[in-house]
Amino acid sequence: MIQRLGCAIVVPVHIGGILMTVELGKEVTDFTLHNQNGEEVRLSDYRGKHVVLYFYPKDMTPGCTTEACDFRDAHKSFEELDAVIIGVSPDPVESHQKFINKHELPFLLLADEEHKVAEQFDVWKLKKNFGKEYYGVERSTFIVDKEGKLIKEYRKVRVDGHVEDALEYLRENQ
Repeated sequence: MIQRLGCAIVVPVHIGGILMTVELGKEVTDFTLHNQNGEEVRLSDYRGKHVVLYFYPKDMTPGCTTEACDFRDAHKSFEELDAVIIGVSPDPVESHQKFINKHELPFLLLADEEHKVAEQFDVWKLKKNFGKEYYGVERSTFIVDKEGKLIKEYRKVRVDGHVEDALEYLRENQ
């Protein structure tokens, strides 16, 4: 059940039997996933930097490729703002390796095959396509500040212009 508390939206999520929430202005619960090289990556590894955490449905699909390439093309601008870009999808490590190699992506992609982190951020949603229902990732981006607090969220993202919006937000909120 989603609750509205003042300006904040609190989304309850169960992780390992414990109720977790993602809330603007609050510290994001740490998580660990494997990157494209099979190495464990924790959100807390990036304390001291802004983290642009973007969730996308599937490697190699048109919208996801456009979004990844937009982040690739703006990568240096994010670095100049002391921000790292991390993509998350339910694809396996091997798929991420191919995606990175094919499109020369200079940032990490994390495999969330069990969609636990997607659930933590409430982006694992029931979707409909051509009359069929299935669960998948709702394209979303979250900006986590240098102390690990969620400072901005973009839900139901439209790819066109989104990366520039996130970059502009960081420029204005340094």
